[in-house]
This record gives sequence, structure tokens and C-alpha cells, in this order.
Amino acid sequence: MENMTDKLLKKIDETRCPCVVGLDPRIEQIPSFLKEHKKHDPNQKRAVAEIFLEFNQLIIDQIKDVVPAVKPQIAFYEQYGHYGLKAFEDTVKYAQENGLIVIGDAKRNDIGSTAQGYAKAFLGKVKGANDQEIKGIDVDYLTVTPYLGSDGVKPFIDVCKQYHKGIFCLVKTSNPSSGELQDKNIEKENKTIYELVAEYVAQSGSDLIGVKGYSSIGAVVGATYPEQAKKLRKLMPKTMFLVPGYGAQGGGAADVVPCFNEDGYGAIVNSSRGIIFAYKQDKYKNTFKENHFHFAARQAAVEMQKDIYEALKNAGKLPKGW
Repeated sequence: MENMTDKLLKKIDETRCPCVVGLDPRIEQIPSFLKEHKKHDPNQKRAVAEIFLEFNQLIIDQIKDVVPAVKPQIAFYEQYGHYGLKAFEDTVKYAQENGLIVIGDAKRNDIGSTAQGYAKAFLGKVKGANDQEIKGIDVDYLTVTPYLGSDGVKPFIDVCKQYHKGIFCLVKTSNPSSGELQDKNIEKENKTIYELVAEYVAQSGSDLIGVKGYSSIGAVVGATYPEQAKKLRKLMPKTMFLVPGYGAQGGGAADVVPCFNEDGYGAIVNSSRGIIFAYKQDKYKNTFKENHFHFAARQAAVEMQKDIYEALKNAGKLPKGW
């Protein structure tokens, strides 16, 4: 049966672009012309949320034929209360209406009924006052923290099965201090913590393998640790990797190659600031003025696609037909 990762891989083939754009708006980096007419709004939470939505929509309009997916990080929206959450939800809907897969980056985790609540909120359905089921935020994938164990992940997997959605579990993250815990060796097992988590993720997703051979239960594996990525690719051959760390965080195209299988599939690489705020970079400043920030974003996305494409080609990992 086709799963969510089959849909994602189909979009990757259509665009020949295994990349995802992170929609992480920061008000201080938003072009001034979008903020000008909102400066005197007495409700600044609402004003910023509306600016974020307009900013995201303009970005989506320009990248929807370049990349297969977007990844809004909910923290940037939650700062503005329910207005921000509405902007997040409206962004999700707008991206999906424009044919994009949406990865909700919320890193949710809890146990029991609370985990079920998070899973239903983002991936499933909830009951209305009339006892009818209605969709929650309805992203396609959700990032999940697995470090509470199986009872913190199983509710999300159950909802994935029921509604044909997907999750990405944090395994080896891109941040500099990730090794403080994730790289610790468990003497009894003679494995690192991240290797144990990887084995758990692979096992958990083994009965959710799609037509193209990949599970809808994926893993977050940072581009900043290519050597660890090689190990993880072997431990999780049928797992889709969400790869942060490319671009602004220091990871290059060659660093992400180990995250891909030999067939050229198995990973989708994220860039956030490097795309959505490209207009601020020296290489784009002279070509794209502030009011054309979304065209700069498109150009940056096209260049990222070419960068990853060439890296896969040089490594002999370019998918057939590309």
C-alpha cells in the first residue's frame, strides 16, 4: 500500500530535488515593506502573525515547483499565541493546496493520552462538540522526540497507520552539543545511544514500508555529522532521513551524501534561513531588492537543488531517470 513516504518520493522525483525549505520566520528579518502597514496595529501579536502568513505565502508561490516540501517550525509561530498558531495552520493549508508536502517541525513527545493528543492534533482527527470527527492541524509528517521510549512514540505510529501520515524521530541531531548524550557509549550493548535509537526507529517502522521500499517512520539525521550518518544509513536502510544542518549550520552538499542510499533516495535535506532570507546574503543583494525577497528565495532553492544534485551525481548516487 502507498504510504506518505511514497508520496514524498514521488514529489522528489517530479522536482528532482530531495530538499525541503524550512519556513522559520523571524520578524526582525522580514522585509520592511511587509511590516510597514502593520506598525500601528494595536494588536501586535495578530499583526506579526498576519505578516508571517503573507511572507510564507509569497515564498511558497515561488518555490512550489522547485522543492517537494516545506517544514514550518512551530516555535516561531507559538511565540505569538493563538494568532501565531493560526498563521502556522494557515501556512500548512496553503502549502498543501499548492501541492507541497508539509513536515510539521514541532518535536512533540509525551506518553499515553497526552501523546495521543499531540498525534491527533497534528496528524489525525479530533472530535467536535457534535461528536463528528474533524481534522486537526493536519500536517503530512511530524517531528517526534523518541527519548521517552516506546510508549512516547507508539501513539504517533498508531495515528500514522490510521491516517496514512508520517513522522521523523530525532536520532542524531545537527546541533554541536548533541554528542553530550547521543554519542555516549552503552557498554553493555557496545553501541552509542543514537545507534540504539536508530535500531528502535527501524524496527518501529518495519510494518509501515511503502511501495517504494521506505517506511513512513523516518529519522532526523544531521548533515553536520557525515561519519555518523554512514553508520545510520546501514542501520536504517528503509528509513527516510530528514537532514537538517545544510547551509547556515555549516553542512555542505558532500556532507549530506552519506544520508542517501546507493539508489539516490532515502533522504530529504533541509535549509531554512539560507532560503527564506536569501535576499540578505551578499551574493543576492545586488540582484534582488527587499521587495523581491521571494524571488531571491526561489533562486537560492534552485541553487540548493543543483548543489545536492551534483553531489549525488559525483558520488554515483543519482536516481535513475534523473
